[in-house]
Amino acid sequence: MIGKKKNPSDNSKSASSHQSEFSTIEPSSKSGSDGELASSPTSSHQQRNHSFDVATKEEKNVFRAKILVALILLLAVCVVATITYLLVDSQERSNFESQFTGYASEVVTVSREKTSQLFNALDAFSVSVSSQAAGELALRNSSWPFYKIPDWSVRAQRLAQLTGVENPFLIFAPIVQQDERKEWEDFANDAYPILYQDAIEKEGDKGGITAKEFLDKTIPFICEIEVGNLETDEFNADDFAFIPTSATGEMLPVFQQYPLGFFPLLPITGMNFNLLAYDDAAELFRITQAVNGPTISSFSIFVDLETRADGSQIMQPIYDRADTTDEDRKMIGVVMFQLSWLDYFKNLFLEEDSDDGIVVVLKTTCPKSMDLQHTVTDETRETHDRVVTYRIDGSKAIVLGEEDLHDPKYDSLEVAETFIDLGIDQSKVPDGLCGPTLSLHVYPSETLEKKYETHNRAIYTSVVVVIFSFTVLVFLLYDFVVRRLQKTVMDRINKQDMIVANVFPSAIRDRLYQAHGNALQQGYSESINSVGSNTEAEAMGAAPLADLFPNTSIVFADIAGFTAWSSAREPQQVFILLENIYGALDHIANRLNIFKVETVGDCYVAAAGLPEPMENHAVVACKFAREALRKMKEITHEMEVSLGPDTAALDLRVGIHSGQVTAGVLRGERSRFQLFGDTMNTASRMESSGERDRIQVTQTTADLLTEAGFGAKWLIPRSSTIFVKGKGEMQTYWVRKAKSPVAKGSETLSKVDETIGTGGDESTGGSSSEFGLDPEGILVLTKTERLVEWDVAVLTSLLQQIVASRGGVVKEIKQLSSEEGTIGSNGTVLEEFTPIIPLKRFETHDIQQRQRPSTIEISNKVKCQLRGYLSNVASMYQDNPFHNFEHANHVTASVKKLLTRIVNTDESNGLAKGSKRSANKSNGVDLVDLAGHSYGITSDPLTQFSVVFSAIIHDVDHPGVPNSQLVKENTRSAQIYKNKSVAEQNSVELAWDMLMQDEYEDLRACIYQTKEDLHRFRQLVVNTVMATDIVDKELQNLRKARWETAFSEKNSALQHLSKESDESETDRENRKATIVIEHLIQASDVVHTMQHWHIYKSWNEKFFMECYEAYQQGRSDSDPSEDWYKGEIGFFDFYVIPLAKKLQSCGVFGVSSDEYLNYATANRDEWVREGEALVNEYLLKYVRQQQQGKEEHPSSLPTISFPSRH
Repeated sequence: MIGKKKNPSDNSKSASSHQSEFSTIEPSSKSGSDGELASSPTSSHQQRNHSFDVATKEEKNVFRAKILVALILLLAVCVVATITYLLVDSQERSNFESQFTGYASEVVTVSREKTSQLFNALDAFSVSVSSQAAGELALRNSSWPFYKIPDWSVRAQRLAQLTGVENPFLIFAPIVQQDERKEWEDFANDAYPILYQDAIEKEGDKGGITAKEFLDKTIPFICEIEVGNLETDEFNADDFAFIPTSATGEMLPVFQQYPLGFFPLLPITGMNFNLLAYDDAAELFRITQAVNGPTISSFSIFVDLETRADGSQIMQPIYDRADTTDEDRKMIGVVMFQLSWLDYFKNLFLEEDSDDGIVVVLKTTCPKSMDLQHTVTDETRETHDRVVTYRIDGSKAIVLGEEDLHDPKYDSLEVAETFIDLGIDQSKVPDGLCGPTLSLHVYPSETLEKKYETHNRAIYTSVVVVIFSFTVLVFLLYDFVVRRLQKTVMDRINKQDMIVANVFPSAIRDRLYQAHGNALQQGYSESINSVGSNTEAEAMGAAPLADLFPNTSIVFADIAGFTAWSSAREPQQVFILLENIYGALDHIANRLNIFKVETVGDCYVAAAGLPEPMENHAVVACKFAREALRKMKEITHEMEVSLGPDTAALDLRVGIHSGQVTAGVLRGERSRFQLFGDTMNTASRMESSGERDRIQVTQTTADLLTEAGFGAKWLIPRSSTIFVKGKGEMQTYWVRKAKSPVAKGSETLSKVDETIGTGGDESTGGSSSEFGLDPEGILVLTKTERLVEWDVAVLTSLLQQIVASRGGVVKEIKQLSSEEGTIGSNGTVLEEFTPIIPLKRFETHDIQQRQRPSTIEISNKVKCQLRGYLSNVASMYQDNPFHNFEHANHVTASVKKLLTRIVNTDESNGLAKGSKRSANKSNGVDLVDLAGHSYGITSDPLTQFSVVFSAIIHDVDHPGVPNSQLVKENTRSAQIYKNKSVAEQNSVELAWDMLMQDEYEDLRACIYQTKEDLHRFRQLVVNTVMATDIVDKELQNLRKARWETAFSEKNSALQHLSKESDESETDRENRKATIVIEHLIQASDVVHTMQHWHIYKSWNEKFFMECYEAYQQGRSDSDPSEDWYKGEIGFFDFYVIPLAKKLQSCGVFGVSSDEYLNYATANRDEWVREGEALVNEYLLKYVRQQQQGKEEHPSSLPTISFPSRH
């Protein structure tokens, strides 16, 4: 338990008034398994809450009264407006229903009249044919079926005029008995030439088809169609075969048709087709014979195969006698009239452009007919009503579907009428068949209803609402003015209260309020201003808010490696990481009731046991630290994909000490709650003397943990004491880390264990499951895989920009396959190098209209190909200490950073932001690189992609020795590449050849779409990778000369003054862009020399190890350790620092050029001081590594000579 604090001074009033209220609070209850304590509110806090409660209660009463009045007015508005709306709506509804009733009656009446006219015309046609045939057959002493209807086309046209059908389809088919078959076929074949010629003359041109061509396309015998296996609705002539009909009794061959033409979708006429071979026609014929009169079929979709419009077939019998009263007359044939209901419902109304929207539902009781490709028996056919829905708009009609599709809300307005009932005696109809009955059901549509909807409802209702609203506004106007003033005051109070709450603990904030009793009435402004006052008079006249907290645990958590990591990152990336880490730590602190003191740089300071006392503060502090370590691992591994290499290598280094602290508000500018005392200093020393990814605690904290029962479970004594400034030798302890689930991207177990054992301390530190292994001990993601994922993210973003610049178009590039195959086939890679790469220029309109890259979706297929390609690239890197895939990504990160830092150059180059150059134009395109870019480098996404791509592949298959050694060894690659830039050319060849494989075709299609883009991409890759060969003196001299030409002020002046210069402005801009790209990759290739000292030292060691290993293997003539120290100084003086100055002088890299130059200078100075010692350390480390690898063969260890210190 925490007791009351003893007053260390006398019993003076002044001293007692300053006593901490927090030290007098007795714990009221425990919460959680660790026994955190919660304090009860103070009396001052209760008084403040009471004041707020009274004000809040009164405010609520006033608010309720306002709400009541507003509700009454609102209710009145709603009632009156509703009544008005319903009255106007009822009138409009009545007009609509009245108009629809008229339309429906017209539809029913006209339909009934057209139907009656149709059947009367067909009956008259039948009687006319019968009468004329009787006379002609008697004269010729012939009989049925050897008769052709004269003037067939003329009769059919008249029939169409009488019925009002626009596109009639009429068939005459005589009844032919089996014994008449041969004779009738001869008769028909003799008659067809005459019939065809007559039809062409009467019906008009048939598309140039002659009677003979029709005859050639006529089956010369009574036939039927044998249908193949049709699995779709698509017809094909190959699916049909025409065979002699298999009928043994009556046959019904087509003899005459109108209009003359080929069978739908087939290159033959319909003549001689036996209609009785098909179920629908046969069933209709059986009904016609049975009832001895005309019949109509149910709906069929055979009428119009293209529109699939529903229709019916009408079969009108033809008799041997014209006398309709003669019961002995015999049916000798039929006329089939195929009626399209779509055509039928057209022109029902006189209005041609009307959009009345009448819905007509046509129903029949007959079975549903099938398409020609289906044949079913009577036993399997299911009888059901057939329904088709049409919509009539004036003289137009459309089919809505083969079901009742009217709007159910109009059921009450239905007008139904049976408009086709032939009066068939169903008792005469054969079993399984039925005589059809067709009925019309007419409904309105929403379109028709909307025609009668006016704005009157809204207008009248709005008038009522406006009147009442004006009344409400008058009532609310005064209240609004008052509330606005109150809101302004309260907003300021709340904001200031939030500021105070973020700066001070809640208890301290309450004491500040208590110290200024009138703060609430004055809006807290005077209170806050007085806290921030730093005048001497006020500081002396008021007692400071300060207290002693005797039982606390202070936590210092520093991000190890952050300074070096941040030196290679953009400011936005630095803050993204810090916000994520600190946000996670804040969440843990809030959950464990830990007080966050402050963040100083990359150090997070927290305290347990204040401002509210906590009995088990040491346990809670350690819990916080353990969870912080676990969360740090999760965040850094997850964010390495977005923030780049080495992010997962960041760790927390935590120190904890327990003891008393003095805490309070230090008045002055930006006053805040601060902690002071030896406990703070000791906790800071625990952090600084600790190790990454570990928690170090003092003996005091360890004792508290032991008392709480966590000593054996958590504590590991440090193997040796440590020296702490101001404290001397101290025994400290490690706190075991918390076990966690899978930590994405964990390294191998050996590396994890090596990290734990850094410094030679105990290896006990938890099981392997703590360090990123899943329950089965399988590591989820290796470092190489994390690097590949980061590369995928970077290149995918650039691909989005490329596709956006093309308007989002990605097409196949098979047409470029031959061009791709010729690239690089006519010489070495180095021979493709060009001093000027023509970059693409964009007009202002093109960039302004460019689609946002974030809206471009790169397909998963392309991403998979990109991931596969980069994985293969990673596998092609050799396991060198320096020239490896990790170094390639380090270079890539620098390239990405520099590309984002490219800014506008000055007006002398014509590229200043907002400047306009009316004179410098080429082919009508403004040469100003728009949207804040320079020389066309960043306005063209393909250029950016090419440079980043080159950074990733620039050291593929690097052997770990310089080009000079490859030339000396006369390797095959040296022979191929003529002893020039051997490793660089080999990298380009390998990476390019793999990219050109078929499996990456979709990826290449995203990168380039045209021949020009392909060659520009290749040229950029060649120039960029070749620029990384910084040893070849000839190439270096060429680059230096080109730099002087492009950026030297003297040369620039001469170019502008010379009248003989034929180099265009575009060429000069492209020259600058090309040389800037080359120096960008050169700086990135050695960027470790221009970054934080720790980064430089790490990569310098790796490079030394690589060179020394080559020396030990006999692949180097000289011992690198002998001149490494001086060599690095020369490298800084003659290459790195001049290169950084060039970046600065070209003026396109903004603050990065200054940053790189400053780091390069600082590293050079640090190397002068520490370089010789570091070389000896490198040698010792090399020896240790060799000893670990060759313990079984000590005789094989190399002999190491250490250079003398100068």
